[in-house]
Amino acid sequence: MPDFQHLLLFIAAGWLLNLTPGPDVLYIVTHSLRSGARAGIIAGLGITTGCFVHIFAAAVGVSALLATSAMAFTVLKWMGAAYLLWVGTKILFSRRLQATTDLRAVAASEPQRPLKAIFIGGFWTNVLNPKVAIFFLAFVPQFIAPDAASPALAFAMLGVLFNLNAIPVNTGWALLAAWMARRDAVQRGMHWLDRAAGVMFIGFGVKLALTDHPAN
Repeated sequence: MPDFQHLLLFIAAGWLLNLTPGPDVLYIVTHSLRSGARAGIIAGLGITTGCFVHIFAAAVGVSALLATSAMAFTVLKWMGAAYLLWVGTKILFSRRLQATTDLRAVAASEPQRPLKAIFIGGFWTNVLNPKVAIFFLAFVPQFIAPDAASPALAFAMLGVLFNLNAIPVNTGWALLAAWMARRDAVQRGMHWLDRAAGVMFIGFGVKLALTDHPAN
C-alpha cells in the first residue's frame, strides 16, 4: 500500500475521476430524474458492483488480456456499445410525459421500473465497458510500490478503496438529480431531458464502438 500522503492523493484523484460525467453518471442521473433518489442510488450500487468485476479481473490478470488482445477487447467493446445503444434507443423512443397541468400526477400513474432491473442495468453498463478495465490497469499501478510483496493484493485493495470511495459521489449525483426533478422547470422539461439522455447514451455507444485498442 502507498504511504499516507500518496493514499490521500489516490483518494482525491478517484473522487475527481468519479465526478466526471460519463455513461455511469448519466445512468444514475437519468433514473433519479425519472424515479427518485432511491432509484438513482440503486443504479449507483449496480455500477459499483460491476466495477468490482473489473477490479478483481485486473488483479488476477484477466484485464491484462484485454489490454494485449485486440480480439478480446473488440468483442467486449462491441457488446458494450450495443448495450449502450440499446439503452439510449429505449429511452429515446419511450412513451414519456406530455405537457399537462399536473406532471407529478401523471408520473405517479406510470409504472416504475423495478429496482432490481435498475441495479442489473447499472451492473452491465459498467461490466461491458472495456475502457473501465483499461482504466484500472493504467491508473491503480501508479500507486503500487515497485517492491510491493504482493502487487496483485495491493492492486485489489486499492481498487476496492477506489470503488468504495465512488459510492458517496454516485449517491451525491442521485440526490442532486432527485432534487432537480422536484423543480417545476425540470418537471416541465422532463420529456426533453429524456430525449437528451437517450441521445447521450447513443453517443456514448457510438464513441465506444469507435474506440481503438490501446495498442493502436
